[in-house]
Amino acid sequence: MQTPLPSALAFSSIALFLDFDGTLVPIASHPDAVMLPLRQRRLLSVLQTQLEGAVAIISGRSLADLERLTAPLPLTLAGCHGAQRRDSDGTRHAAQIEPEAAADLGTALAEFSQQHPGTVFEDKTYAFALHYRQAPQYERACRDMMTRLWQAYRGTYQLTEGKCLLELRHHACHKGRAVQTLLDTPPFQQRTPLFIGDDSTDEDAFPVVNAHGGFSVRVGEAAQSQATYRLDSVEEVLSWLERQTRSMSP
Repeated sequence: MQTPLPSALAFSSIALFLDFDGTLVPIASHPDAVMLPLRQRRLLSVLQTQLEGAVAIISGRSLADLERLTAPLPLTLAGCHGAQRRDSDGTRHAAQIEPEAAADLGTALAEFSQQHPGTVFEDKTYAFALHYRQAPQYERACRDMMTRLWQAYRGTYQLTEGKCLLELRHHACHKGRAVQTLLDTPPFQQRTPLFIGDDSTDEDAFPVVNAHGGFSVRVGEAAQSQATYRLDSVEEVLSWLERQTRSMSP
């Protein structure tokens, strides 16, 4: 049971972790239709300064996509649910993958998407997403296809579900492990974690945050969630964060 996030807390000691789509920006009909508006850019820049760099975006998007969307902000970015990372100083980290399996999955899903107009296939290197938001008539076909592929590669990939999408994620993709890794390194060390996310993949991070005595926040309605707190929308996320920045201003 989530409760509303308190309007004020000891924000200067927070390590802030944010999902991207559905948390910082509204979910769009196509992943490429998303942009980071000026309001969010200004907010992230202020947060980066006030929290002394302890701000990270942890997203299912690829690292290259996050870098494109947030440039030139020097944020810590974790793409593909944490399998790829760029620290705020530019240092890069990436998990190892099995190239043959990845190539087979990419080929199969690209062909499937071409044969089912309106579905969108995303190759994120460590994860393969199939979106059916614009083609709901193919939801069953998408589920059948992704289930068959998961059964063939279940030793390396797991099948997860998001908002009008299905995704095969390499086992290196795990937002909880990404949060823990960052909490073990500066500038996130010895800070209280606060993670805000709106989707099922963010549930991996909430238990880690809770174990550290932090603030786990689910955006929007969720029948079941391990998050302790709730914010109702992207607008409420932005407004809440803006209030925290104002409370820290001299």
